[in-house]
Amino acid sequence: MAHMATNIFDKKKKSALPLERNNQYTCMYACRCKRWSKKVSSLKSKGGSSASFPLPPNRRGFCWNPTCSLRYMLPRKRLAGEELGSALKKLHPTDAKEEGKEALLVAMSSNGSPSEMDIDEDLHSRQLAVYGRETMRRLFGANVLISGIQGLGVEIAKNIILAGVKSVVLHDTGIVDLWDLGANFCLSEADVGKNRALACVSKLQELNTAVSVNVYTSEITTEFLSGFQAVVLTNATLEQACTYDNYCRNQTPPVAFIKADIHGLFGSVFCDFGPEFKVFDVDGEDPHTGIVASISNDNLALVSCVDDERLEFQDGDLVVFTEVHGMTELNDGKPRKVKNCRTHSFFLEEDTSAYNAYEKGGIVTQIKQPKLLNFKSLSEALQSPGEFLLSDFSKLDRSPLLHLAFQALDRFHTEFGRLPRPGSDQDAVDLITLAKRLNAEAGDTKVETIDEGILKHLANGASSVLNPMAAMFGGIVGQEVVKACSGKFHPLFQFFYFDSLESLPVDGLEQSLANSNSRYDAQVCVFGHQMQQKLQDAKVFVVGAGALGCEFLKNLALMGVASGSKGKLIVTDDDVIEKSNLSRQFLFRDWNIGQAKSTVAASAASAINPTLNVQALQNRVSPETELVFDDAFWESIDVIINALDNVNARLYVDSRCVYFQKPLLESGTLGTKCNTQVVIPHLTENYGASRDPPEKQAPMCTVHSFPHNIHHCLTWARSEFEGLLEKAPTEANNFLSKPEEYKASMKSAGDAQARELLERVVECLVTERCVTFEDCLLWARKRFEDYFSNKVKQLIYTFPEDAKTSTGALFWSAPKRFPRPLEFTFQDPSFLSFIAAAAILRAESYGIALPDWALNKRRLAEAVDRIELPPFQPKQGVKIVTDEKATNLSTPASDDSMVINQLIKMLDEGASKLPPGFQMNPVQFEKDVDTNFHMDLISGLANMRARNYGIPEVDKLKAKFIAGRIIPAIATSTALATGLVCLELYKVFAKHEIEKYRNSFVNLALPFFAMAEPVPPKVFKHQDQSWSVWDRWIISENLTLSDLLEWFQKKGLTAYSISCGQSLLYNNIFPKHRDRLNRKLLDLAKEIAKLEIPPTRCHFDIVVACEDEDGNDVDVPLVSICF
Repeated sequence: MAHMATNIFDKKKKSALPLERNNQYTCMYACRCKRWSKKVSSLKSKGGSSASFPLPPNRRGFCWNPTCSLRYMLPRKRLAGEELGSALKKLHPTDAKEEGKEALLVAMSSNGSPSEMDIDEDLHSRQLAVYGRETMRRLFGANVLISGIQGLGVEIAKNIILAGVKSVVLHDTGIVDLWDLGANFCLSEADVGKNRALACVSKLQELNTAVSVNVYTSEITTEFLSGFQAVVLTNATLEQACTYDNYCRNQTPPVAFIKADIHGLFGSVFCDFGPEFKVFDVDGEDPHTGIVASISNDNLALVSCVDDERLEFQDGDLVVFTEVHGMTELNDGKPRKVKNCRTHSFFLEEDTSAYNAYEKGGIVTQIKQPKLLNFKSLSEALQSPGEFLLSDFSKLDRSPLLHLAFQALDRFHTEFGRLPRPGSDQDAVDLITLAKRLNAEAGDTKVETIDEGILKHLANGASSVLNPMAAMFGGIVGQEVVKACSGKFHPLFQFFYFDSLESLPVDGLEQSLANSNSRYDAQVCVFGHQMQQKLQDAKVFVVGAGALGCEFLKNLALMGVASGSKGKLIVTDDDVIEKSNLSRQFLFRDWNIGQAKSTVAASAASAINPTLNVQALQNRVSPETELVFDDAFWESIDVIINALDNVNARLYVDSRCVYFQKPLLESGTLGTKCNTQVVIPHLTENYGASRDPPEKQAPMCTVHSFPHNIHHCLTWARSEFEGLLEKAPTEANNFLSKPEEYKASMKSAGDAQARELLERVVECLVTERCVTFEDCLLWARKRFEDYFSNKVKQLIYTFPEDAKTSTGALFWSAPKRFPRPLEFTFQDPSFLSFIAAAAILRAESYGIALPDWALNKRRLAEAVDRIELPPFQPKQGVKIVTDEKATNLSTPASDDSMVINQLIKMLDEGASKLPPGFQMNPVQFEKDVDTNFHMDLISGLANMRARNYGIPEVDKLKAKFIAGRIIPAIATSTALATGLVCLELYKVFAKHEIEKYRNSFVNLALPFFAMAEPVPPKVFKHQDQSWSVWDRWIISENLTLSDLLEWFQKKGLTAYSISCGQSLLYNNIFPKHRDRLNRKLLDLAKEIAKLEIPPTRCHFDIVVACEDEDGNDVDVPLVSICF
């Protein structure tokens, strides 16, 4: 087994200087200029070094020659706070000279190989959790061409630049017009008349300085495409696309080709990754595993697994076995096929009748198989498209029609030299005529019925690029580019069509759609002036300014939401920007690290649309901030958009939306997966109406004594880290701050928990108190011996390998794994790394300065080698918790009070020897600082424990994902989710009925789309009355308790319990509560519930439990009492 524990002595030095190759610095843009290279070479020939000949301050990291015709930056790590300065003032080719084209191709091929690229784990940690290192390295070597830099092209570019490809070339021969400002976040009015790609390049480069971003503004030739791994066309005709696709697929290796287009509320994607494309990982999920419980000796052996977790194998999967005792023939590493898979068993397509009998143990692991795909060319696929990727199962026949419609639209463009004009009936008729003509020639792919209404909508919006559609398709296509460059995840195969006609206004468009010379004209052509005015006058509350929040603010700014005189956009987030945010929260830059997210995001959104009326707050939306987000605030809002990353916050915002009857647009992402939910008052169920089942937690005894996977080890490791370095020092400070009160509370408690807390404090301040770094080393060495040797020896002394349970079964049977103690040796670098990390953090908690030799491997080993520890002596009668239902490992003892008194005595004696004012420094776990030794210690703890139990170890990055509970996140799924939500936002302002709305679930890895009508709210009925969670019963006067009971009686209900907050105002089973019947409800609430009502509020709420005349409980709405 390979040991994966981190070696902290081998940390690489980071340099801010350019990469050095072949004894010279390459020109950062691989241009034909040799001035810098020659100077360095000359200097080195005289015995100097490149470091002694630094670049000028404004040129460091870039080509030194100011006259260079092409500037291409080497992939390098982003430097926090680095100003781009003159780096973004690039020169670009503006003609079709072969020299410029050749230089561009040289630039893409000379920047090194993926293996040379370091992955900045601080920056890309969330993305690494999705892709892994190998995929990231493949991306770092990929050159991508994007042709057509309107709204869709710029969204694709954003996503793949954030992903971290090697280079992106932006191609566009068109100029910026005012329409572009409605979908392209890089453009401003000052850019009108400029080349689109040239106008966008500097802002796109800011997203990731490790990606070379350049521009090509001449017409593309086929030969130009050979230097790319992926080519994306967004504004090409089918004739051009077929020519380019045929060239790309005939290259060796083939160049992945993607064609994507959006026209109003319609979109399409086509992918061709070549005649043979290998997918290395179809779904991106970890291989499924199971713990073997039994294997039969049969032809088609039955394999049963422990019911600890559900088996996820599917018929036809290949699996391998390890650690099987008895039937060792299965441990040969040979892949075996499974069939008839059940929840906890499957059959093995193998005859095991002659094998040894199964005894115990065994792990079965799925082998993920690569998949070979044979793509058709675009010209072939147009005639024989095969199966379409569906998104909405209520539109099963829509994709064939759109396949025809997009071809007709291309034919229209070819014949008329333009796209159909908005509002032109004649152009719509011409498009329909072309579609019918093409359909007649279609043969087997002929569409039975052509819905002319759909074609009219396509014609009307053909020239419009809408931001929500661009965001959605930018996410989809961006992910396809990643697949093409890495082989990770299953590609889109091959056509995808989508429309959101449900977003259109119910009453249709007004007659006049004349251009108003506005940045919103493209949107007006699709939705009309009235909808645009509603958007501009909207009052919107965005909760969260992280990855989702940044995308939402960009989308809303481009759509013109809250940009009118009556509009208001409020965004709140209490977090600040960290480096790890920069790989997907694209409104932030290096120099924003440490600043408030909401403030920076709001400022960036204002830069996208200067007329945006945006206000940034730094408050968490929670019960604690209800004076900030008071009744008047919620009542003033038209719609709430959640951009949150945790369920509890979502539930609270949802409760506010229900209370104040406000629409809520909800979304979330998890790696390649995303979901959206529409919550509309009285039409749909609320977010909190349905919840995911709670995540299964491992039993406490499993984590502490019987782990059988690395997750158990990492859960234990983080718990120990927090206990040793945060909770224990905090408890010691509680004693030091108020010693007498602390001792009194411990004596008063007198239980096992109080005893354990005191033991921690005594250990920190008396028995294990550290004064020097050598003391910290001794403490760390003792921890190693205690955790990985002594406790294991005690465990197997208490439960020997042949121990049996009360039923006669082997105690150490699956899923338990028999442990082996570790023997410390300083020659094992992982052991020494653990000691160093533990000692350094222990020193930090005591404020002890580190000696200069603390990270010197040799001197540290010598110091540790001098430490002698007493041999282990097993103890009799040690109780080890084995009950999986136990929630506390503390074992009460009859003498707890006596032990507490002894500990307090020791504490008093030890505290008298402490320096005046002594306080410890609790160490709070921080996963995103690579140099703080936190993850070094946690990964060391987990891997040493894994080694005890024969569990495969993990590297520090994987440990960080699990112990840090990092949520995998990428820009593509975030963009897709926000695009889908903004399509629903149109419907909110159009006031659609429920059948027009869509909840969505998408997995871009597969890819898979599922869109469905929202679920209506649950309706409660009693007699002739009905209500749902959206209803609230309002009583417009301050009744007495007796009057309230009578009010319910008139509804045929008996109110038997009334509460306010956490306090019970009335229950009919308590005789004393009858004394309250004649008192006013407000007085009771103030006296009993200690209710404090803000001066701006003139009501309070009570919860009433009722039953009908038959004694059945009836759920009634919340009751508001006005006064």
